[in-house]
Amino acid sequence: MTTRPPVPESDAAPRTALDAAAVRAAYRRWAAFYDASFGGVSARGRRAAVAAVNALPGRRVLEVGVGTGLALPQYHDKTVVGIDLSPEMLARARARVEAGRLVHVEALHEMDAEAMSFPDASFDIAAAMFVASVVPHPRQLLAELRRVVRPGGHILFVNHFAAERGPRLWVERLMAPASRALGWHPDFRFEALLPPADLAAARRRPVPPFGLFTLVELDV
Repeated sequence: MTTRPPVPESDAAPRTALDAAAVRAAYRRWAAFYDASFGGVSARGRRAAVAAVNALPGRRVLEVGVGTGLALPQYHDKTVVGIDLSPEMLARARARVEAGRLVHVEALHEMDAEAMSFPDASFDIAAAMFVASVVPHPRQLLAELRRVVRPGGHILFVNHFAAERGPRLWVERLMAPASRALGWHPDFRFEALLPPADLAAARRRPVPPFGLFTLVELDV
């Protein structure tokens, strides 16, 4: 692992505190029924992200926030390493790998996405699914992904980003104080993750349902 100084937070970062302990606690509660609840809502976003990964050159993929492993069976011609902060979610992912005999899954690690133990340039592609609005410091997550992906590789996010107008904007603001209990930030903005240069260079497209999630692709 290469030690890097902390990355300054964006002014757009959510103000409600959400630390690693809060995330672990939230997903300890979510683990048993995650697939039956959020798993269905997020399915099309997950499929879009994996399809984009499968279409890219390079074989070694890092899935950040692998959760219960819902995306793992969908990869083709890739070798996948998954990480997650929640041991309860990882236990379900490991059971899924074993039950499905998913030989393309190299390893699943309990690991902080903001301070990964992988050497520099370990992966061709990194995909962070529904993670950017969960981690305490999104810019640090982005910096770590840039570190562990080789030059010429690719970083993908699929995530909920806050509405800029309309009724959803007010709903998200009302939900924001519950971030610690939810385990994610309903009011999470693009600018909290991506500095201006990356925001301009990123390829973004909404994915169903209702454009609630956005697929973001960055070249390293």
